[in-house]
Amino acid sequence: MRITSLDDVEVRGRTVLLRPDINSPIDRATGKIADENRLDKSLPTIADLADSGARLVIIAHQGDTLDYHNLVSMDEHAEKLSTKLNRPVKFIDDVAGPAARTAIGDLQDGEILLLDNIRILTEEVSTFESAVKLTPQEMTGTYLVRKLAPLVDLYVNDAFAAAHRNAPSLVGFQELLPSAGGRLLVDEVNTLSSVADDPMRPCLFVLGGLKISDAFAMMAKVLRDGTADTIVTSGVTANVMLWAKGVDIGDPSKTFITDRSLNSFLPQAAKWQGEFGDRIQVPTDLAVAAPDGSRVELQVGDLPTDQLIIDIGSDTIARYRTLIEDAATIFVNGPAGVYESEAGEPGTRAMWEAVAAASGNSVIGGGDTVASARRFVDLDDIGFVSTGGGALVRFLSGQSLPMLEAMQRAAARKANTG
Repeated sequence: MRITSLDDVEVRGRTVLLRPDINSPIDRATGKIADENRLDKSLPTIADLADSGARLVIIAHQGDTLDYHNLVSMDEHAEKLSTKLNRPVKFIDDVAGPAARTAIGDLQDGEILLLDNIRILTEEVSTFESAVKLTPQEMTGTYLVRKLAPLVDLYVNDAFAAAHRNAPSLVGFQELLPSAGGRLLVDEVNTLSSVADDPMRPCLFVLGGLKISDAFAMMAKVLRDGTADTIVTSGVTANVMLWAKGVDIGDPSKTFITDRSLNSFLPQAAKWQGEFGDRIQVPTDLAVAAPDGSRVELQVGDLPTDQLIIDIGSDTIARYRTLIEDAATIFVNGPAGVYESEAGEPGTRAMWEAVAAASGNSVIGGGDTVASARRFVDLDDIGFVSTGGGALVRFLSGQSLPMLEAMQRAAARKANTG
């Protein structure tokens, strides 16, 4: 995948528009940023550009119509970036209006300006994207691109986590400006490409969690393409797999799956287990919570159970740990169980401890995946922590990512024009 990098462009004395993804969870009680991971991930690119003498303008989103409590101003982001970078990050509560454009024109070499939340603009929210399907060329006529593109010399994108989105800030500027990928974007693409295209063997995918659409989106592709040698399943993904095999997992678990319309995955689960056999591993024992809250384990052969399945059992944990220890490449998406509870914690804890201790190259991503890993291990012990959730899944599933396609087109135009 050809994307122009910062090493390929000159930035000193030039006005650079940087589009990172610093969208952060907001604590409902305090209204403050609750997790700074994406801010931390943005620092290398910001520091690199400022240290190289760019006049740096940052545009980013925070929240959306679908998570309105997170749709807040970027002023705290500027404060935290200033502290982390140990240099001023100016902020203006304007996105592309006269005040913002004046502030951009006043920037000096090495100075940093963060504009306010671009999702103040209707054209940047997800509901606009789904309702008004603009082409990249049509996006050049949107307010954001029209007003900011004439003021800058170079566009830099560092927002892999938003690569699956089709918004003007992510796709439109590349049609008009020389464009480059930031340090994080290039690192994400290179690392995930190595997993998708040429992983070290054996390659193990560990798929769990509640959002099983992610697991099913990539499962068949990585098995058919030979990316994954083996997939181990846990969480709701495993429960669907067992049900599809004809195992009666019990009414509470079946109701949980059906109420969320996840039973729609049963035909695929049955088909793929028939096609790939033991390359898809399912639990041999499971855990439920007794009425008193204690953990009770039972063999799959002892099902059904009148309690909700909340975790994999000890035998399955031991088998999965061995597979993780023997793997040269380990990709993880989703926790093994209801890790927030004492009875449902052991599987997720054991999986993360095994991944953190493994000698193989580990790659993880997705919000709940990273949150569960952080709860039990030091993320520094994980080989690579992707900022992507939906973008990560789509990348490994071989689906198109509008922002990456825009970056490739920009790189191709640069190559053709010299």
